[in-house]
Amino acid sequence: MATKERAMKPANKRGSARLSAVQALYQMDIGGAGLTEVVAEYENFRLGHEIDGETYLDADPSWFRGIVGGVVRDQKKIDPVIHDALTKDWPLSRIDSTLRAVLRAAVFELINRPDVSARVVVSEYIEVTKAFFESDEPKMVNGVLDKVARQLRDGELDPKNLPEGEAVEPLAVEGKDDAGDAPSDQ
Repeated sequence: MATKERAMKPANKRGSARLSAVQALYQMDIGGAGLTEVVAEYENFRLGHEIDGETYLDADPSWFRGIVGGVVRDQKKIDPVIHDALTKDWPLSRIDSTLRAVLRAAVFELINRPDVSARVVVSEYIEVTKAFFESDEPKMVNGVLDKVARQLRDGELDPKNLPEGEAVEPLAVEGKDDAGDAPSDQ
């Protein structure tokens, strides 16, 4: 956890908002809490606050609200996109609640935030997944989000559309150190 004294870049505040949004979506899914109640709890008692001696990272509250509210509003559009990207033997209902929250938040951003590159969205949510899982789950999230990103934003990922001199890189770097920083452009 970060201390309040350390200034955070806007990109890190967005990353923290993404992590908190996944936690809030999980809480809503498991506990049945409503959108207004959960958003108020996070904004008033968690984002940038100390709980049990640990300080939650400060987050961009607007980004947090946008993700959580957007997922709730658009879930009927988001879930079929995720379902189509999963293998037939793993329907969305069979996926762990935390992974469902990660995938829903990421797909929301891929659909609704064209101002954020698909590469950044995928990379950020792989890092969020690593905060909860150490095994194969980040690879699964990478595979699903790669498939969705190519479906929704294929032109963006086409090597011909990269700025001159920019190399083509995979959406997620395999074997990246878990302690590595999230991308800083968003």
